[in-house]
Amino acid sequence: MFLEIATFDITSAEIALNSVADRIEFCANINTGGITPDLEELRYLKDKYSQPIHVMIRPVGGGFLYTDSEFKQMQKDIVEFSKANADGFVFGILDENQEIDMEKNRLLVDLANGKPCVFHRAIDRTKNIFESTEKLIELGFKEILTSGGANSAMEGKENLKKMIENYSEDIKILIGGGVRSNNISDLKNVTNGKYFHSSAVLSYESFANADEIKKLKVNL
Repeated sequence: MFLEIATFDITSAEIALNSVADRIEFCANINTGGITPDLEELRYLKDKYSQPIHVMIRPVGGGFLYTDSEFKQMQKDIVEFSKANADGFVFGILDENQEIDMEKNRLLVDLANGKPCVFHRAIDRTKNIFESTEKLIELGFKEILTSGGANSAMEGKENLKKMIENYSEDIKILIGGGVRSNNISDLKNVTNGKYFHSSAVLSYESFANADEIKKLKVNL
């Protein structure tokens, strides 16, 4: 069983990298759902830790439709973070109809030059997550971070189960969206999932909680 911890600041990143987490997703600004982090902070983490670090490529929060200048920034960021030894990338571009933008996503996957790309929860905004999954397999994404098209993984667990049944041989389904130690066992049992994603930030706290990360892993 695989556990990724989403980290939105350098403190949470170091807490997670010193824990039993298998990988971290590194981004900034938890209030926007995560944007591209600081390049120098990634360099620092890669110098100090050996665990894999996937970097969010998202210039602004909000939706997943980007201007030409924002898309150019995403291309530049993939190149720069690749040079800084990011282990993979997390991004997702939708078009004006809230569907997968095939052309732009393909360009970013190509720029990653073989480093694994994860399509994030932008998929949960699309009309049909199953059709969207097939498009992402075609584009060469290695994983999809999803709550099954719902606001949370618990709400979307039946869809997650279907995604795993239908597509897990072609792409990893990374279950995220409100995943905590008190529901991860239920999610695993219902969905038959193997890959889970959590911020491990508890209510009224600001940073990833080391005990919560341990509990998440134990309950897998």
